[in-house]
Amino acid sequence: MPGVAVKARAGNPAETDADTRVIAVLEGEPLDDSELQELVDSGEAKPGPRKVAVAHERTDGGRRRVILVGLGKRDELDREKARVAAAVAAGRARELGSQSLSWASPGGDGVAGALVEGTLLALYRFDRFKSSPDDDEKPSEVESLEVVAEGNVEDEVERARVRADAQNLARDLQNNPSNVATPTFLADRAKELAGEHERLSFEAWDRDAIAKAGMGAFTAVARGTYEEPKLIVLRYEGGDTGPMLGYVGKAVTFDTGGISIKPSSKMHEMKFDMSGGAAVIEAMDAIATLELPVRILAVVPATENMPSGRSVKPGDIVTALNGKTIEVNNTDAEGRLILADALSYAVREGAERIVDLATLTGAILTSLGSTYVGLFSNDDGWYEAVHAAGDATGEIGWRLPLHPEIFELTKGEYADLTNASEQRKAMSSYAAEFLRQFVDDRPWVHMDIAGTAWGLGRAYVGKGASGFGVRTLVELAERVAGGDV
Repeated sequence: MPGVAVKARAGNPAETDADTRVIAVLEGEPLDDSELQELVDSGEAKPGPRKVAVAHERTDGGRRRVILVGLGKRDELDREKARVAAAVAAGRARELGSQSLSWASPGGDGVAGALVEGTLLALYRFDRFKSSPDDDEKPSEVESLEVVAEGNVEDEVERARVRADAQNLARDLQNNPSNVATPTFLADRAKELAGEHERLSFEAWDRDAIAKAGMGAFTAVARGTYEEPKLIVLRYEGGDTGPMLGYVGKAVTFDTGGISIKPSSKMHEMKFDMSGGAAVIEAMDAIATLELPVRILAVVPATENMPSGRSVKPGDIVTALNGKTIEVNNTDAEGRLILADALSYAVREGAERIVDLATLTGAILTSLGSTYVGLFSNDDGWYEAVHAAGDATGEIGWRLPLHPEIFELTKGEYADLTNASEQRKAMSSYAAEFLRQFVDDRPWVHMDIAGTAWGLGRAYVGKGASGFGVRTLVELAERVAGGDV
């Protein structure tokens, strides 16, 4: 959570001022401390994943708490296992009222950073609207985290802190109710970030500007809402070379479905329909904080989708920024409409490689659950880059198809395209094929995060908002900056 002080150091893990030490238990590897090893020998502390035990050790000042957490076999240790172990340890430490943690890193590529991510993400809480904490839940008192490792991992640990803090800030944006997190609220947050970073610039268009620019699809969705829509644009100029990246995030701050209104059951969850925009905004903060030598154009179309006497109606035809006409057969397929104009704008402004994030289709949850994000792409190389960035962060993806037969379904009877088909075939791929018509020939990846944006159910990201996509976008920018993409 933002505010936890994080540092890395080398040396003896036992020489720490922290009130709680965390030690990994690895299968077949004895601990340095004989008394702690007795817990392993007795079976009280186990090397199995998510196994945790608590002990105490003698110090010059008395006794100190030790959390022993299982990490399995060393040759099977990876970043995701480290995140999970760190989350389990952080949860136990929080229950015990620990104020400072010291992790003895077991080593391994990226493990030190993963321990930081798992800890900070697991400590996240959103309780600002509660007059007092739940009776059975102490507020987090963890104020500091250190990672003790062989070699110099200071940069790795700091980058992990920045990424995790950004993800938690995105979770704040998501978790806020829609009467707070309006399009104007998101625009104000983006403006605030631009004020904090010299290389980050900001602009936001209002309803009139969006309409005058020729964004007929975005304008149509926003017609029914009292809240002022915003086209939020952040430009990061961190370098002079390399491709300009385009990060586009859907931000429907509340989605009723419009005239094609949704059932009332779980409609309250539609405050999360701005999750793609939240991820893009906070990823830009992290990228600017890390001062990565890249160029990025971030575009976030933000609006509510509400029914009213002015709302777009089924059967209406609108014209997108790139000139394509769209038959609106379903007003609850609004995300692809606002993204059509946002993607067209990114292309017009020179984005050379594009990633969009959107809670776009409920069908993706049926297909992939909350395990994978759905990935669609028109370019194999760019897809591999985004997929690899997701793998490195634990935000894993699964590629789903684009196909000419599916594209045929998107053709309108009275216009170039229709935003929804009555055949209900390949609905996630249909939506992606629709979006594909607005990126020209630019390498593009669409991330359908409808299954991963909230309720992820992982050890380090449980109920509520997940902030999914923030770390993937930052990792991708780091790889582009390093010339790996």
